[in-house]
Amino acid sequence: MHKAILFDLGKVLIHFDFRLGYRALEGLCPYSAEEIPRKLAGSGLVERFETGLVESRDFVEQMCRILDLKLDYDRFCAIWSSIFTEVLIPEEMLAGLARNYRLVLLSNTNALHFELLQANYGHLLRHFHSMVLSFEVKAMKPEEAIFRAAVERAGCLPEECFYTDDIPAYVEGARRMGIDGVVFHSRAQIEEELRARGILWR
Repeated sequence: MHKAILFDLGKVLIHFDFRLGYRALEGLCPYSAEEIPRKLAGSGLVERFETGLVESRDFVEQMCRILDLKLDYDRFCAIWSSIFTEVLIPEEMLAGLARNYRLVLLSNTNALHFELLQANYGHLLRHFHSMVLSFEVKAMKPEEAIFRAAVERAGCLPEECFYTDDIPAYVEGARRMGIDGVVFHSRAQIEEELRARGILWR
């Protein structure tokens, strides 16, 4: 019997597309939108930011240096957070689940993105009883430590948790911990998965 529902954030709760940010930066630096992620990948900066090893202002300063950007902090933050688009899981579903189960958000994210998400999508996030964020727990999916933290916040056994994420490797990481995990494809598919387990929200 399930007692907790664990949701990934990006591309499960809210859709995002990093290409939107890269395109916005393209005209402000010497690199194309296609080149920007390759430049960043070699630095490991984004990963360090998402595990809380770099502070927000240091991150922006280093990003500007890597990409030869001439942007102030606020302008960069606005562009960096322009990647989020439509809501994928409706608020009424979250509210219904939260009435019957422990609802936990489990996300690889960073301080800048999460600040914007709280400001723009607080009506969704308020339904979660707890949030396990990579930059706060200093571990990223699919590391065991972040799933262990999520199970602790859920307050039940791993097998009593249902988890969905759009990245198969992360779902597999959860399953290794004994969590009932499925890959997210759509709202309709997740509703079907929940119903098949007797998990109700209405």
